[in-house]
Amino acid sequence: MFTGIVKTIGSITALSRREGDVRLTVSAGDLPWSDYETGESIAVNGVCLTVVALHDDGFDADVSVATLEVTALGELQSGSEVNLEPAMSLGERLGGHFVSGHVDCVGTVVARIADARSVRLTIELPAEYARFVAKKGSVCVDGVSLTINAVSGNRFELNIIPHTAAVTIIDGYAVGTLVNVEVDQLARYIERLISKDVDGISLDFLKAHGYA
Repeated sequence: MFTGIVKTIGSITALSRREGDVRLTVSAGDLPWSDYETGESIAVNGVCLTVVALHDDGFDADVSVATLEVTALGELQSGSEVNLEPAMSLGERLGGHFVSGHVDCVGTVVARIADARSVRLTIELPAEYARFVAKKGSVCVDGVSLTINAVSGNRFELNIIPHTAAVTIIDGYAVGTLVNVEVDQLARYIERLISKDVDGISLDFLKAHGYA
C-alpha cells in the first residue's frame, strides 16, 4: 500500500529484456537503501514492483509481460527518470490517498498550459475508465496523488503546483506523454456495489443514505 506522496526521483541505469519481460535497475541516492530488504515493494511511476536485488544506491525489479501490457513502463529507457515511493509503514502520515500500486490504465497528456505559477494538465483516459474520475476526486498519476479539478468526457484536468513539479517527474510532461493512472479505490467499490451482481444496493439506495 502507498500514499501517492513521492519520496524521490530515481533514474533507470539499466534495462534488460529477458524472455519477453524486463528487468529494471533503478538508481536513487536519496533513500537509505541499507534499511530495505529484497522482496519489499516499491512503486515505480505508480506501479508496485518487488525488489529482487539491492545496491548501495538503488535496486533491481522485474516487470512482467502482464504489467508491461497495462502500464507505461515499457516506454522507459536507460536514463529515464521515475517517481519512487517505498510501501508505507503502519503509523506513517497519510498525506495523499490510499494507492495500491495496481495501475488501471495508461493515460495521455493532451494539453499543458501555464496557470500562474502552476501548470494545468489535461489527461485523456480510455473511455471505459472515464466513469471513475470526478471533480474534486483523487487520482494517482505516475505514482503522484492528485486532485481532479475538472472532468469533460474521458478527459480530466489537474493543477500542478511548483512544489509537486519540482519533486516529481511531472515537470517533464509534454503533450503526448504516456502516464500510469490508478483511479480512486472508492470509485471502484461504488461501481461494484451498484452493479446488478450485488443484491440490495442500488444508486437510489446510496442516494437515500447520503453516499451519492
